[in-house]
Amino acid sequence: MASTSVSRTVPASPDQVWSLIGGFDALPDWLPYISASTALEGGRVRRLTNPDGDVIVERLVGFDEAERHYSYAILEAPFPVDGYLSTIRVHTVPGRDDLAEVQWSGRFHAKGATDEEVVELFTGIYADGLDALHKALAS
Repeated sequence: MASTSVSRTVPASPDQVWSLIGGFDALPDWLPYISASTALEGGRVRRLTNPDGDVIVERLVGFDEAERHYSYAILEAPFPVDGYLSTIRVHTVPGRDDLAEVQWSGRFHAKGATDEEVVELFTGIYADGLDALHKALAS
């Protein structure tokens, strides 16, 4: 099983960050790669589309409002992986009320690609996403 994790410090309090990203159906609010999200099964599944029209279906598998994190599994996607499980979490920055650290991590089995290729793919997706989050919060 391969894995990757990316963290970024962003210019907002943990509560502000969580209010933007903590909704399972909120990706289009801050992630340019996702142009639409449709909540299914009472909000436990999201059907995402990207600007190219690709469909990604994900299931919420864990959610903790107090600890500010959620985990999800991919059910359907154009990615060369199987058994994908990811977590996005918001951490406090000690001594700073105006900053938060956001960590996006995932583990998966490569399918039709090497572990290195898939780690590079998701490291890029997470880094680009957290850069977009930083930009959204800074504006």
